[in-house]
Amino acid sequence: MRMHADEVDTDPSLVQRLVGGRFPEWADLPVEPVFPLGTDNANYRLGDDKLVRLPRQPGKVAALERELELLPRLAASLPLPIPEPLGRGEPAEGFPFPWAVYTWLDGENVRVDEIRDPQRVAAELAELILAIRAFDPTDAPPGLRRGTLRELDGWVRDRTAKLDDGYDRAAILAAWDEALDLPAWDGPPTWCHCDLDLRNIVFLEGRPSAVLDWGGAGLGDPASDGATAWKVLPAEARAVFWEALGADDEEIARARGWTLMQCAGALSYYTPENNPALFHEAERWLTDLLGSAPRRSGGPRA
Repeated sequence: MRMHADEVDTDPSLVQRLVGGRFPEWADLPVEPVFPLGTDNANYRLGDDKLVRLPRQPGKVAALERELELLPRLAASLPLPIPEPLGRGEPAEGFPFPWAVYTWLDGENVRVDEIRDPQRVAAELAELILAIRAFDPTDAPPGLRRGTLRELDGWVRDRTAKLDDGYDRAAILAAWDEALDLPAWDGPPTWCHCDLDLRNIVFLEGRPSAVLDWGGAGLGDPASDGATAWKVLPAEARAVFWEALGADDEEIARARGWTLMQCAGALSYYTPENNPALFHEAERWLTDLLGSAPRRSGGPRA
């Protein structure tokens, strides 16, 4: 099932042909799809140590191009490994977009309850975010979570209206209104990853081993990366995370608003069929934010 109406189909045989035409030295390597599925890119493992990323939609090509530019610049300054671009492919074999090959980073996607020593992981994630914030902002692109929460008000209300009737839309909007009452971020331009969730942080032996998906990275509200407190960490580790990050009450509250915005977007756009990993993760975030489990009665409203 497609995630997006304008998505371009891919499969292992297409990837094998693309790789063989552009990188003949890798033509005989096996190709396997990667799960959980990426929302912006279709991902395929190439051999044991490579990853192929193909944009799913026309609007996602720019994010791939951004990764190819940014990753070599950022790698040396981070406490965790990130993918290294190995080569860029051009449209071919009926596939209309540029695509790329990266290093494969060992690790696995885990559930929150599989994280070992959550307090230590909380401190490590705070260290990662502080390292990202320390990047030189000169000539940095705008990030995926740019602007202010107030600028997203109409979008969030529209997305919330499209949620299934089983969700407490009034509670979502009440929490959103609280976020809108906060002063907007007015500090210096700051780098953010913009999507630090359990699909983009992989683990080995219960601890973070690499950070993936940098296509949305850039300047934004630093509180947007604080969303990882709900996206990755269990409740009992969040105090350690906020302390290690040096976050004040306003930053924590803005981070809550950014997470709530992403819940409204994910749960109104994706379904348990076309993107189960992200859909069920977003339900978990919403449960933590509102203090009660969402109750679904069917699919998204028309």
